[in-house]
Amino acid sequence: MMQKIIIIGGATATGKSAATVAMAQSIGGEIISADSMQIYRKMDIGTAKVMPNEMKGIPHHLIDELDPDEPYNVAIFAQMAKRRIEEIAARNKVPIICGGTGFYINALLYGADFSQTTADHDLRRSLEQKSVNELWGILQKVDPNSAKQLDKNNKKRVVRAIEYNQTTGEKISEHNERERARSPAYDAKVFLLDAERSLLYERINSRVDDMVANGLVSEVQGLLDAGYSPNLVSMQGIGYKEIVRYLQGECSLDEAIAAIKQATRRFAKRQITWFKHQLPQAVWVDIYNQKLEDFI
Repeated sequence: MMQKIIIIGGATATGKSAATVAMAQSIGGEIISADSMQIYRKMDIGTAKVMPNEMKGIPHHLIDELDPDEPYNVAIFAQMAKRRIEEIAARNKVPIICGGTGFYINALLYGADFSQTTADHDLRRSLEQKSVNELWGILQKVDPNSAKQLDKNNKKRVVRAIEYNQTTGEKISEHNERERARSPAYDAKVFLLDAERSLLYERINSRVDDMVANGLVSEVQGLLDAGYSPNLVSMQGIGYKEIVRYLQGECSLDEAIAAIKQATRRFAKRQITWFKHQLPQAVWVDIYNQKLEDFI
């Protein structure tokens, strides 16, 4: 029998963390984060990380486990998440996957096999030093299908696609297509939180304002003061790269805030589109008109 798991995904600012904690409390679950940024220590405000007082005593995994300069990608996530699922199930608890990084969720659900991939850290560091436009030009040449699917400004994903191609000789788009044809690795109930677009955008704008009010600028300055390079993949996350530009005198704070809001809205739109195409079996939950617990 396949291991039963629950997946709660959806766009940024839809309240996934709180909804997942409530579910874990009601069914006896533990939570595994499928977020590409909340894994990093010292990056709390800009990642909208669920904080200890919000966890309500529910164990959370893959949060605050790496420093910002440590590598993290879909292959590492899949390995770590699979191990945590086994450990949670052994405690007779329900593994609940929560996050908005759909690529990570899909890789876990369909048992993506990256075991043959040889990580080339020198290559990765070299690629990470290149500009977004340089990387995009390389990706368009080596894997045009991935270039159609990825966001040009998602440097982490673009670097990953190029690295995969150059270390294996295969296009990562071909690898992903093959993996999607596999049967699911888990017996999963998938729920995706959603909201009417204008309401979601209001939530996003309000959350960015709260992040700034709660010390986002100080958080980014602290990371720079601690010696973390703005060129790190982790520092290219939405909210961090824009504040770095402000701190380096390249724009005003108001311009940085506006850029964060715009980038986050665009990201949410891409998330929704991705989930609709990649997880057609999911149950969509309107956060303003429906309750997640009514679907359990």
